[in-house]
Amino acid sequence: MDDPGRTARLLWTHFEPVHAVTYFHPRARAAYEAVGLRGYWRGYFAGRAAPLGPVGAAPVVAAFFSFAPHMVARALPAVWKLATPEEALRARLTGAVQALAELTYELPEAHLVEAADLLETAAGELENSGRVLGAANAALPRGEYPLARLWQAATTLREHRGDGHVGALVAADLDPVETLAWKVALGTSPVNLLGRGWTEDQWAAARDRLTDRGWLTADGEPTEHGRTAFQAVEDATDAAAARPWRILGTDRTDRLRELLDPVARAAHTVIPPDSPIGLPALQS
Repeated sequence: MDDPGRTARLLWTHFEPVHAVTYFHPRARAAYEAVGLRGYWRGYFAGRAAPLGPVGAAPVVAAFFSFAPHMVARALPAVWKLATPEEALRARLTGAVQALAELTYELPEAHLVEAADLLETAAGELENSGRVLGAANAALPRGEYPLARLWQAATTLREHRGDGHVGALVAADLDPVETLAWKVALGTSPVNLLGRGWTEDQWAAARDRLTDRGWLTADGEPTEHGRTAFQAVEDATDAAAARPWRILGTDRTDRLRELLDPVARAAHTVIPPDSPIGLPALQS
């Protein structure tokens, strides 16, 4: 494995779509609604925060990173009066499995079993120290069926990677609004990112700070300095996520990528092109 960081990014493009069905598939949304979590953001905050237990807003603001505190506080801790964390966890797994079952019905069961086995093996090699969301998901009970195991492993891996990405952003002295403003400057559609609760004044101030740091020109265009500095963040994220793939080895990692490819492609059919979770294109 010549470049573990590149391998980590490559595998991310394959397991992230598997996780992402929980945000976008109608069956996933319906599962949340069935336990009383009506409205997209109630399901999102309850489902994603549930591995942490019945927490309030503060730790979720910190862990999720990109949402304005007042937006998180509208959902937490109030959602726990609608559904307990245990109910939210059952709903998110049920909805995700139903979504994946609909998307992968043409794949042989042996294909899904092998993919789940390998992805679970990779997730089992994670070092979760300092990775709060990754650790909380890793501690959940193992799924009973292949698609449940596949989705839970994908979720553990993506939350572990997300924890590492937040750490890299903090180390680069980027706050949440600056990070979002930078991504928009790079070409990410602002449509969904603007829905994270920050005010127009906060967006403008973040762009001003990026300009003062030399990341943006006066016209709001990315500078080479900014591109180089943010690439260092991405490289640090990849390097911190590489451990499972080094341990799994080239042959098993290549086999897992082959198995995940049709699952990820099917998942992409229900994920919006302007996805607010920053999902990259599937890489081969």
